[in-house]
Amino acid sequence: MAQQLGLLAAVFVSLAVHVALHCPIQPLAPPPARPPAAARFPPNNLLQNLEKLGEGMLSAPEDVYVDDAGGEVFTATRDGWVRRMQANGSWERWGLVGGTGLLGVAPSADGAMLVCDADKCKSVTATANSLLFADAAIEASDGTVYFSDASTRFSFDNWFLDFFEYRFTGRLLKYDPRTGEASVVLDGLGFANGVALPPDEAFVVVCETMRCLRVWLKGEKAGEAEIFVDNLPGNPDNIRLGSDGHFWIALLQVRSPWLDLISRWSLTRRVIASFPALVERTKATLKGAVVAQVSLNGEIVRVLGDSEGKVINMVTSVTEFNGDLFLGSLATNFIGKLSLAKVAQDQEDAVSS
Repeated sequence: MAQQLGLLAAVFVSLAVHVALHCPIQPLAPPPARPPAAARFPPNNLLQNLEKLGEGMLSAPEDVYVDDAGGEVFTATRDGWVRRMQANGSWERWGLVGGTGLLGVAPSADGAMLVCDADKCKSVTATANSLLFADAAIEASDGTVYFSDASTRFSFDNWFLDFFEYRFTGRLLKYDPRTGEASVVLDGLGFANGVALPPDEAFVVVCETMRCLRVWLKGEKAGEAEIFVDNLPGNPDNIRLGSDGHFWIALLQVRSPWLDLISRWSLTRRVIASFPALVERTKATLKGAVVAQVSLNGEIVRVLGDSEGKVINMVTSVTEFNGDLFLGSLATNFIGKLSLAKVAQDQEDAVSS
């Protein structure tokens, strides 16, 4: 018995030493509570009827942009290329950026494409300090570029650790083309993700862990930040303005019964984070895909999902064009395309049956 106790003590000491030396996170508080929106918007599988574009040719297309003029589809993939699907459905390598950390894509007024490279954007200006995790960007009509820095603690390859730590180090920044300098618009964000502008550009929206905020750019509230939409059934990622004036938001399902259990205590999070294999197993428990349509007033209009991730999992972006949704994901080798007219028909059929 004494020998067994001694062995057990040695195991605990070894574990404590390993965690003390190798734990990459410093959790300060418990994670945010699961939003009650799950009850308002029960799971559905309306995303399962999507069409798979470029299947097998695209490596984890995280974001999608569709050109209004020609309907061409652009995305950045893990091989360092920006790929383009032409109107006839054929795919081509459009532009080589290089690296494996290409994320957000957005058009620029000069005909070029803004591409967020999470691996290479290490410095902007002294004002903005260092940029570790460029995630999404949008260009305003005056040439100002608003972009997010998801975390000042972890890089793209370790994005899950930022969720696990919950220290809120993300930022919204802007780049002024007239001065060539970048500055911080808003900091203290929990994994700053998508960035979008409404048609009148009166404010800029930035999404974080459980909600999206807006910073007013015009009017009496200029410079003030407030909640744009919260109580979402997932963790907001990219956000994009649709042709009907509503925003579409991709919602990561970064919750699971196992993750909720181990996240209650800082010690369990520290132990899991100290072993890369356990981190990967924890990430593997995250299943499902959800997108939400939100009005300009921040009201949730509707929610579409693939509750178990059977067809598409971990949707990171959603773009609406000409009545279709285009879905990006870091967990697929295709872009999902879904007809909103077909969604409406499926919903009608479900009610009448």
